Amino acid sequence: VQRSGLRVLGQLDPENTGFIGADTFTGLVHSHELPLDPAKLDMLVALAQSNERGQVCYQELVDLVSAITGPQTLPKEPGLGVYKRFVRYVAYEILPREVDRHWYFYRHRSCPPPVFMASVTLAQIIVFLCYGARLNKWVLQTYHPEYMKSPLVYHPGHRARAWRFLTYMFMHVGLEQLGFNALLQLMIGVPLEMVHGLLRISLLYLAGVLAGSLTVSITDMRAPVVGGSGGVYACLTASVSRSGASHLLPLSAVSSEVGRAVWLRFSPPLPASGPQPSFMAHLAGAVVGVSMGLTILRSYEERLRDQCGWWVVLLAYGTFLLFAIFWNVFAYDLLGAHIPPPP
Repeated sequence: VQRSGLRVLGQLDPENTGFIGADTFTGLVHSHELPLDPAKLDMLVALAQSNERGQVCYQELVDLVSAITGPQTLPKEPGLGVYKRFVRYVAYEILPREVDRHWYFYRHRSCPPPVFMASVTLAQIIVFLCYGARLNKWVLQTYHPEYMKSPLVYHPGHRARAWRFLTYMFMHVGLEQLGFNALLQLMIGVPLEMVHGLLRISLLYLAGVLAGSLTVSITDMRAPVVGGSGGVYACLTASVSRSGASHLLPLSAVSSEVGRAVWLRFSPPLPASGPQPSFMAHLAGAVVGVSMGLTILRSYEERLRDQCGWWVVLLAYGTFLLFAIFWNVFAYDLLGAHIPPPP
């Protein structure tokens, strides 16, 4: 199998120039049967056609086909640099199939970097430091009477301010919640973004955040919401469900984090602070992770629009959004819900 693939590649550069013309490569790929699945074969053709000069590096293609059709093990760590070792770790941590690990390891490029998760984490830390300095409180900030006056917090009395359904992810209860979320975003979110790209992981994260606030508005109508736990749990459950990764540290910390959130919600509130934030966003994010997230991660290097399961999940999520919007517009008045006055 490996010799078949390399024999085809040898015909592409008979003069040993080091480069292959895109038209020549595309024609030979379609006239020979390379031992690759159709999705990855299309990726090779796209790679050849994407070069501005109409050429691709011959050695790059030789290495790629040799890796995918050759021995099913990645290079050992002692022969790799620091960054390539990290890429190897990400491949084994995120991707369950060996052929996908090979494909990712040899096709990975450091540009563009995983900027979404890093940017969100940095923004959350900056916001927390600003409010910590302003309130002079770093733990259980929600007990401070001024905390809920932030324009970023989701509060049931401010449902008409639609941006709050997303911006609450920048606010956190205290250092303990911020530390947990930031740790998971860097340990799991960054590797996921490296493998699956900014668009897919940002969609998954923001879908978890939005589902979190909307679920709270339906199931815990008097409670506010803060923290990025909806997005964090979406990424965590999707990664664990897809790759079967052990993630012992995150999973062991999840129980304590959820327990903290439940305790905080039902702890006696101070008169000036009102009800404490709900924990239902955690559960909503987990549901998004095992449904939408698992569908996204299963479609590695495949177009989502070609996956039937993707359209089913998208339809279900859209239906939930429509129901939640109508609920927020009409249900509070129809049910006579007694919500705390907006700060």
